[in-house]
Amino acid sequence: MRVFIKLLLLISVVSSPLSIAGSNKDAKAHFKPEAIVKFAKNVEKFAAENGARAFIIARVGRPQSDLPKGIKFTHTAVAIYSSITLANGEIAKGYAIHNLYQDANKPDRSSLIVDYPADFFWGAHDLKAGIIIPTPDLQQRIIETIASGKQQLIHNKKYSVLANPFNSEFQNCTEYTLDLLNASIYQSTDVKKLKLNAKAHFKPQRVKTSPFKLMLGSIFMDEVTTKDHKGKIYTTTFSTIGKYLKSNDLLLKSVVFDVDGRVSELI
Repeated sequence: MRVFIKLLLLISVVSSPLSIAGSNKDAKAHFKPEAIVKFAKNVEKFAAENGARAFIIARVGRPQSDLPKGIKFTHTAVAIYSSITLANGEIAKGYAIHNLYQDANKPDRSSLIVDYPADFFWGAHDLKAGIIIPTPDLQQRIIETIASGKQQLIHNKKYSVLANPFNSEFQNCTEYTLDLLNASIYQSTDVKKLKLNAKAHFKPQRVKTSPFKLMLGSIFMDEVTTKDHKGKIYTTTFSTIGKYLKSNDLLLKSVVFDVDGRVSELI
């Protein structure tokens, strides 16, 4: 029994700092529904007022103290201004969010799922949004990529929270977002080409966590693996995507938007 308890404690120690890109669709709400809906609407309003027809959106799914240094958000997706059919059959305008989510029963697998801002922020630990608005030309290319269904061609169902952005062995939500951006930039769904271009121009985030925690994580959590890495661990994050667009003159705005409507620069 003591051994079992020790193992449980080890799992709890490991799971927290490795939940970097946790992309679960269903999560328990930490705020009242009306507060979540109000915040989601304010995010939409801010994006629309800043000319975003397509933008990258992020949420915080865990306490900031649980996240490794340099990691600000845990889930990233692409929001597209769309015509949305409501439950009563009416058509409304708003943002549809295109996500890569972990499968509920198989956390080492993922699916592409469209939801909406209130759904997106439902399980958020903090009512805080990351917003990256690309240039109008790149926005249009993103819209065309998704409208054509080409985003399906770059989806890798094999999920890893620590996915290496420079190969196609695994994928997480932020790497998928980067791949979608590059598919739009280069107008190609050739994954090999996209990875070569990422390696040439994209600077990922170093993940600093102990080898011991990584080892235990890979033993106890299906979605944790470092098989696609050699040496130090690097992965895609919301902030590194913002820096990537900025360094290539493809960024219009990158901010953090909080529950009180305060806006601060991301990078």
